[in-house]
Amino acid sequence: MSNVAGKAYAMNVITPMRPCLTWVNRLIFMFARAVPATLSGLLGLSIIHFARWVIIPRDKWPDFGQPKEQLINDYMLFCSNFNGTWDQYIDAFSDGLPNGLDLFWYSSTKYPHSIPITPFKNYIRANQIDTDYYYNATPGAAQRDIKAALRVRRALLDLAEKHATQTPAEFAKSYRDALVAVQNDLGSNGWAPVASNDTMNAEINRQRFIDEVWKKPEAKGEPATAPAPQAEEVH
Repeated sequence: MSNVAGKAYAMNVITPMRPCLTWVNRLIFMFARAVPATLSGLLGLSIIHFARWVIIPRDKWPDFGQPKEQLINDYMLFCSNFNGTWDQYIDAFSDGLPNGLDLFWYSSTKYPHSIPITPFKNYIRANQIDTDYYYNATPGAAQRDIKAALRVRRALLDLAEKHATQTPAEFAKSYRDALVAVQNDLGSNGWAPVASNDTMNAEINRQRFIDEVWKKPEAKGEPATAPAPQAEEVH
């Protein structure tokens, strides 16, 4: 499982849908795109990088030369990337957009509604597909860290322009004003808290394998270096 990369988590959930109700979900999606205010609870969650619901008709699944499967259900694919742990994300989703979630998964088979939270979590976990490989270009930075860095960059570019035209006294004032404006954006990046002990132990074991096994010359097919002869004490 590679759902976690640094501070980010990748989620993929595939749920079967009753074909007779798929058209209802299409209308719901059309309405949500036309009236973005319906997603205000979702748009206000700063931990989310990306979230998307896609309807996959039962006859539109890609094939790679194998016989076409005869499916009886359409499917809903939900993809998302976010900061924080799995539990934090589901809690925030359920709290910020309960009615919207119930609409988006309206046609999904045995969907239990987003409240109460425990059945909803069990449903997501049962239909989640773990990510085989997840790449994160900025593993030590969350979405808010990136936005903060961009604000600092804009402030520095503005100071560079002012430096070319202002007197030393004027520039000193501009520098102090800019520092006050971005002082809350000057935190340092770093790894998020451990999401689970299993993940942490897996990383420790992986590093131990690299240090103790893979870095040995014989593990790479290289001849091992003979130990240096030891001098014997003569009494």
